Amino acid sequence: MAAARGDYTRVPVEEGVELKNAQQRSQSPQPRAPAPRQGEEPPASRAMVVFSVGFYLVAAIVMIMVNKWVLNKIQIPLFFLFCQLGIAVILLQLCALFGYMKLPRIDVTACKSLWPLIACNVLGLAFNTYCLQYVDASFYQIARGLVLPFTVFFSWYLLGSKSSQATLIAIVIVCIGFGFGVSGEIHTTLLGTMLGVASSVTTAVHAIVVKRSLGVVSGTLDLAYYSNLLSAIVIAPFVILSGEVWVVFDMLMGTGEAGEGFGTFMTGALVTGVFGFLICIAGFLSIKVTSPISHMISAAVRGVLQTFLSVWVFGDKVTSGRGFGIVFILTGSIYYVYTKSTEQSAARPAAPSGSQLAAPALPQHHRPSVVSAGQTPGMAYVASLGLQDNDEKARQHAA
Repeated sequence: MAAARGDYTRVPVEEGVELKNAQQRSQSPQPRAPAPRQGEEPPASRAMVVFSVGFYLVAAIVMIMVNKWVLNKIQIPLFFLFCQLGIAVILLQLCALFGYMKLPRIDVTACKSLWPLIACNVLGLAFNTYCLQYVDASFYQIARGLVLPFTVFFSWYLLGSKSSQATLIAIVIVCIGFGFGVSGEIHTTLLGTMLGVASSVTTAVHAIVVKRSLGVVSGTLDLAYYSNLLSAIVIAPFVILSGEVWVVFDMLMGTGEAGEGFGTFMTGALVTGVFGFLICIAGFLSIKVTSPISHMISAAVRGVLQTFLSVWVFGDKVTSGRGFGIVFILTGSIYYVYTKSTEQSAARPAAPSGSQLAAPALPQHHRPSVVSAGQTPGMAYVASLGLQDNDEKARQHAA
């Protein structure tokens, strides 16, 4: 009578032969799960994916809605922005104080080399904030809907990157969405729309400048610290030149209309300062543990939720053109990321025969090695729109 034991069936043989077979089998190499390649991280758990996506959605929506709430109550956008940057710097200093990160020493040479980044960052943040002041929260996504087309354009103009036919189709879809969104719009001023376009241009240029500035400092964390600190220093004089400083004095003294908004401003500044610090971690974490496509889909869900919340909280009117515009812009953005991921997967060399069963590693810009704090407008596009590969191709072509 035979009894099965693994892949070896016991038969009536001499005990010595059986022991010999068992010894040979124990010494023979056993199949093992392929080890991850160097630099590749194990896949995230389902709970971590759900947490990261939910964290990103909540942080991004809170940031936009609270910003709009404060700007509706008291219109001091530059000082509000200055406070947000200052809070981000303080939080970075606290993290360094408790040993969670190491901040760089301020170097004058590095500061001079980073002036293009700081200029783009200040302009981008200012245009973002002013745009949100002059447009409805539900229209904000449409007003800044040309970030992707401008990013692809400047990648071609400045880096010499050529775009595929699928990329151009995605750009056309986004542009159609922008056209639908702004056509016949009666609830938003032309100034608000133009500020949104200017914000799109600065964000696209900022994404390229960020990549070139990484060679000046040690990494994205150092770059985030420099960017927040120097941007706050640059914005401070414009708070005085714009006349906002007098509104700030009235608010602090409790006089005039500004005095009534002191509580709103302090609450909003604290909430947006903390969430502005967290949103960069949320954005990078969402890309890190999922994929760029999943990240863009979560951004699409955020846009829909943001629209509904704007109608409920602020009483925004969503016209048919605004609704179609949001749908087209989100569809084009998701299609772009999908085509870029497909093109990069096809261009990636085949894995060695010994690791064919291993899951292919995502490109480095899909899995950021550093979770940065105080992320500025263009940093997310370096991570999520595939600009890193375009820059590498351009340098190889130039060489």
